[in-house]
Amino acid sequence: MRTQWYFEDFHVGQELDLGERNVSEAEIIAFAREFDPQPFHVDRQTAAGSIYGGVIASGWHTCSLMMRMVVDGMMCSASSMGSPGLDGVRWRHPLRGGDTLKARYLTTAVKASASRPDRGVVWSTWTATNQHGEEICTIDGMGLFGRRPPGGQG
Repeated sequence: MRTQWYFEDFHVGQELDLGERNVSEAEIIAFAREFDPQPFHVDRQTAAGSIYGGVIASGWHTCSLMMRMVVDGMMCSASSMGSPGLDGVRWRHPLRGGDTLKARYLTTAVKASASRPDRGVVWSTWTATNQHGEEICTIDGMGLFGRRPPGGQG
């Protein structure tokens, strides 16, 4: 993995493997109790009788896990200036306790800022799958990244 990511280091079609993370039912329930306490996220008995057949993670929990994987896998060593927002989030398949979430980052477009020469915009799609290769979630968004300093190696 690169030691520092600048805007110039991104190119269309670039894919980054962001690793994997095991997810327990206990952490699914704990997140949901605090942030999304719908019965199919927090109550085993109710969830068993739901269309999901068991406890599933909140989609927002899935997004939070993906964000952590992006930060650990790339953003901590990037010239990130944050994000102006997301264009889309899709929850494709439920995330369940015992699943191993795998994430990847695909650069879909890049554009240097015309008005602010110190930065550029990178559009990307983040995709998370489980250990069976089922697509769990996709996030389409954009990030602002600093340009490589003049004369800097980076």
